[in-house]
Amino acid sequence: MKGYLRKDGRKGIRNIVVVSYLVECAHHVAARIAQHYQQEDVHLIGFSGCAPNDYAERMMQQLCTHPNVGAVLLVSLGCENFQRQRLLQDIKQSGRKGQLIVIQEEGGTRASIEKGIAIVGTMLHKIADTPQVEVTWGDLMVGTVCGGSDGYSGITANPSVGATFDWLVDHGATCIFEEPGELIGCETLLRDRAVTPELGQRLYNCIVKADKYYKQMGHDSFSAGNATGGLTTIEEKSLGSYCKSGSRQIQGLTYPGIRPDTPGLWMMDVVPDGEARWGFPNINDNAEVMEMAACGCQMVLYTTGRGSVAGSAIAPVIKVCSNPDTYARMTDDMDINAGAIVTQGLSFQQVSEELLNCIQQTADGIATKSETLGHREYSLGYKSFHCIKMC
Repeated sequence: MKGYLRKDGRKGIRNIVVVSYLVECAHHVAARIAQHYQQEDVHLIGFSGCAPNDYAERMMQQLCTHPNVGAVLLVSLGCENFQRQRLLQDIKQSGRKGQLIVIQEEGGTRASIEKGIAIVGTMLHKIADTPQVEVTWGDLMVGTVCGGSDGYSGITANPSVGATFDWLVDHGATCIFEEPGELIGCETLLRDRAVTPELGQRLYNCIVKADKYYKQMGHDSFSAGNATGGLTTIEEKSLGSYCKSGSRQIQGLTYPGIRPDTPGLWMMDVVPDGEARWGFPNINDNAEVMEMAACGCQMVLYTTGRGSVAGSAIAPVIKVCSNPDTYARMTDDMDINAGAIVTQGLSFQQVSEELLNCIQQTADGIATKSETLGHREYSLGYKSFHCIKMC
């Protein structure tokens, strides 16, 4: 596998230019700049809020210095609260090309778009000759999320990802799973797999917190689409989601934008601390994917039964389809047919071997289905965590 060595020692599997807006008022300008390079590796991300938020600033800092990113253009309106100069300094200190456009100082929309297009063109030219280096399994950080689960998810796609995680962990990779709101009822299982009793209690408390938060919201993770797809209870969905984590010991608990500091299996807590004042923990699946990317994941394994078409900015998404009928209808969007376990009698291990081959190809620069179709979705909102110390 070949990739791009960054100043901090991490290795990227892509070498993209990010155009990032720092408030919703700058979204249009940033989008027009990125749209000019639709056929190039130029990705749009951003934060729409005007009020300050430590979580959002940490997320943006980590995404703009992600190993898959080679250069960044920041687009500011000029009067938002975002610490744009600090972010620009972080980008430059990371060894990446970084520039800033302040719309109010450039003379407005048209002038800013024209200047931004010119800057991105120069950035693409400068990073085109970035030398490639060897990437090993131990250099990879891989996340997993699920979206649109169905009755097949817990018996095909999710256990196959779990088997893949076991292999990756055994070969020195870092793997992250999350969705505590979809692990309600599994808190004892998680606690028993922790490397220390202290961590076990933190994992247990993470699920208890999620349960309380969702009850305060009057909402849980079980959707009408899940029921239509054949799931019957939250317990069934939780156990299916739990399968994605595999069977290895859990090394630690992390949070969005906080990179695990050792290889192995990690869980990510995505539910804000305190009372339910920030709305739903994740308003869509792309928010979960971006939180994985902000932790440093170079790619994300995305299991789906109902059939999600969403991809991701920055970190390629590999779609693992649990349902053979969904795969047949949506082949252009799905990378792996885990439903073959049902229709062809394949084992979890056989699907895992196919998935590992797909991971290797993706790390080697071959586009996933969502990348080929141009999917570069992105979502970021407000959250807060009282304690982001990892265990």
